[in-house]
Amino acid sequence: QVQLVESGGGLVQAGGSLRLSCAASGKIFGINAMGWYRQTPGKQRELVATITSGGRTKYAESVKGRFTVSRDNAKNTVTLQMNGLKPEDTAVYYCNYYSTDDYVFYWGQGTQVTVSS
Repeated sequence: QVQLVESGGGLVQAGGSLRLSCAASGKIFGINAMGWYRQTPGKQRELVATITSGGRTKYAESVKGRFTVSRDNAKNTVTLQMNGLKPEDTAVYYCNYYSTDDYVFYWGQGTQVTVSS
């Protein structure tokens, strides 16, 4: 059983920045990954950025060069620094945790990011 607590999100103008954070609690074992997904009405939830317990990262092509994902294994936290935000980045962002220990996907409650023109 893993719990995810998110913070961040908000309303910004195009070109601005936001920082999202997520803290995981519970039994953290095995090969795992933490990261962020986003979803807008009428679309499936899509990967934004993830980082494994070994430090390997994966980004959506649309955010490369603008977003940076990082983690602190001692604190079991993951952070998404978002720079150069665009209106198309507007979505609900969800923190995610996955581990080969129990093969279960865990999700945060979601936080709204809105970018105005």
